[in-house]
Amino acid sequence: MAVSRTTKPGTPGLLVSPNSVLANALLRSIDLLRPRVLASRPSRIEFVVGTQINGAPHLGTNLVQTAAFLLAKIARREFSIDTTVRFGALDNAPHEVILDPETHHAYQQTYFHALGKDRIGELIDGYYRAFFNSLSEATGTPYVIETYTDQQASPGFRAEFLRTLERIEDIRWWMAPSHGVVHIRVPCPECGWAEKRGDRTKLVSLDEDGATFTAVCLDHGDYEVHIDPEDDQPYLDLATLYRNLVKERALGRDGDVLHVMMKGGDWTFGCQLVDGALGALSTPPAAMPSRIFTPQVLAPTGAKLSKSLLREQGKGVLPADVEPWMLDTTAWPGDVDNYVDSLVWLVSELLTDPKHFFRSFTVKELGRLMTARPVSLPVRAHEMGIYKRYFDLIATGRKTTEIRVNDSSRRNIKVGNLIRFRCQGDEVLTRVTKVARYDSFEEMFDHEPVASVNPLATREDQLANIRQIYPPEREALGVVAIGIELVDPPRPA
Repeated sequence: MAVSRTTKPGTPGLLVSPNSVLANALLRSIDLLRPRVLASRPSRIEFVVGTQINGAPHLGTNLVQTAAFLLAKIARREFSIDTTVRFGALDNAPHEVILDPETHHAYQQTYFHALGKDRIGELIDGYYRAFFNSLSEATGTPYVIETYTDQQASPGFRAEFLRTLERIEDIRWWMAPSHGVVHIRVPCPECGWAEKRGDRTKLVSLDEDGATFTAVCLDHGDYEVHIDPEDDQPYLDLATLYRNLVKERALGRDGDVLHVMMKGGDWTFGCQLVDGALGALSTPPAAMPSRIFTPQVLAPTGAKLSKSLLREQGKGVLPADVEPWMLDTTAWPGDVDNYVDSLVWLVSELLTDPKHFFRSFTVKELGRLMTARPVSLPVRAHEMGIYKRYFDLIATGRKTTEIRVNDSSRRNIKVGNLIRFRCQGDEVLTRVTKVARYDSFEEMFDHEPVASVNPLATREDQLANIRQIYPPEREALGVVAIGIELVDPPRPA
């Protein structure tokens, strides 16, 4: 049994969680990535999180996204590797579904085909842009946004899809265990509608030039399309499991970047089938996807809190005291930064122990936790760990320049930002007064006062110490010299 770090002797903990097989094997949640990091030695770790954009996000959606940013921050500190977050906006979600009155075949049109690229961009901006910008600032983690439309048009994705077609007999029962028919949708080039289950979509040829499919449109009859990795048309809309198989296979071919799939806890079941297909395709161990499953958010019935559940059964499936913002996070009573800081606090609490993170929570329990959050959340600041001897120099006001390699987390530091230096449970808050970037540590010392970096060591000694911390490949990222001043009065020397 684990209790949260906020527990005081004689008082109940904020969080109480039972042990589990996975949690029992870990000291920290981030340790789940350690075997892959040690095996592949990536130059960058990218946390990949996908979300359908078919409505306002609920708490479960934002919890997964917040976990991605926080784990990216922790991984950067733990492994000294650049990290980013990739947000996949799934604009292929069905916007409308209709039935052919004669054949009873279901047809669907994606959000992209119904709304167009510009309107999709507006949806992403409205639901996520400010949220991600705030998360990026709060965690010092950069991010990129990629729509499914852009992903499926990329040569890598389309080439991987064609490779799986060569082994379709090996994977089709993994992708569709009940009937063996893999749902491949190739929307009509004229109207963008496609058979939902792809019942009459047929692969008629597959060779070195690509794949040719025939399909039937409700309005335009029979049509034929050709998928070529060198051409971003026609549109390729894959069912959920198949889309994830192709995506994970394609990302796994990049040996320089470790892609970590961030998924809600309900995906643990579906990934059994994806892994079966990956095995059938003889995917090498180094290319197998790395995944982290985040806490699942449940309705009182034990079902996953989902948009489809709310659409089908209404908000009546939830307790009356569930806050409106938990169903539509754009209804949070404060501003975006306040919401993000609250979520960062919540997920940070869950990450204090793997037992808290690798489990499920009801919306009511998460509501209780959010209510218990501190009235005054920590001041938002960049965070840096630092050796004790340098920490003391900063705390006493004697060290006024901090130097780091110019990795992704340092590129966002600006004059006026706050930096919280941490060491052995102690911390000191500083304000950035200057940011200067150089190609090397030697060049940096040619321009920055040596005593401002360390008043107790010569230039030669400092360079020797720095080289023990940063190997040449890290210095190759460039060097940033950060001028700092104490926010509070200096401590006694």
